[in-house]
Amino acid sequence: MNHPITIKSGDLNLSGVLQYPQCDPETKYAAKFPLVIICHGFIGNRMGTDRLFVEAAEKLTRNGYLVLRFDYGGCGESSGDYGSGGLDELIAQTRTVIDYASSLDLVDHERLTLIGHSLGGAVAVLTAARDNRVKSLVLWAPVAHPFLDIRNIIGAKAIKEIDTVGKTDHMHYEFTKRFTDSLAQYQPLTELSSYSGEVLIVHGTADMVIPVDYCFLYQKMFWLRKEGGCDKEVILQADHTFSSKASREQLFDISLRWINVVGKRRDDWSLWTI
Repeated sequence: MNHPITIKSGDLNLSGVLQYPQCDPETKYAAKFPLVIICHGFIGNRMGTDRLFVEAAEKLTRNGYLVLRFDYGGCGESSGDYGSGGLDELIAQTRTVIDYASSLDLVDHERLTLIGHSLGGAVAVLTAARDNRVKSLVLWAPVAHPFLDIRNIIGAKAIKEIDTVGKTDHMHYEFTKRFTDSLAQYQPLTELSSYSGEVLIVHGTADMVIPVDYCFLYQKMFWLRKEGGCDKEVILQADHTFSSKASREQLFDISLRWINVVGKRRDDWSLWTI
């Protein structure tokens, strides 16, 4: 069952949908469910390219997960102007969504996972580094160098226009210097050391937007932490949005299997906690 929601974040109204796991009505209201929050990428939305996040949510709910998909401010059906803010606002919005989810009685707080795609992957890392309610991270083709990666997407000419006149238009979004300055300010590869939870990174070899090499770099940096593991999977011939049926099925199977294993490990460990 899909339940449309609106989450207040400062002056913005974030549009989202809460999807309940498939189970009998009595269990639905009696049990606590693991929660997955999906963070979309640059100028994306909660549906995802070719329904990527819709299909992911359906896979997760069929396997007992509560899923929350939402639009960042200025994207999808949310209010606001996406290009006028910065990564700090995206992090704040993500934490507000976590606030909302954490207030729900049916959420198992010990099994809260963020899935972040592309720039949403970087935002998920930066959020987890600041919020210990995030117990595990799943990163799909994550941005590693926000400024350089977004510059490569919108083009050097657009960056120059922002530097000279203060703004530029890209795909009908107006991006300001505040946005690009914030991209340079935040460094997920450095800040990830503050996060101690488990991480999975999945990337495709045919990704022409974000280099597949980033998954190896991310894993190396995650393994340098004092605690917390990091697994990675590389899907042959998968593009940035895992658009083929085969690559998408692999993406979902890998992610679900990993989330299940991490959740079971956490449940087993809790039995030993005094």
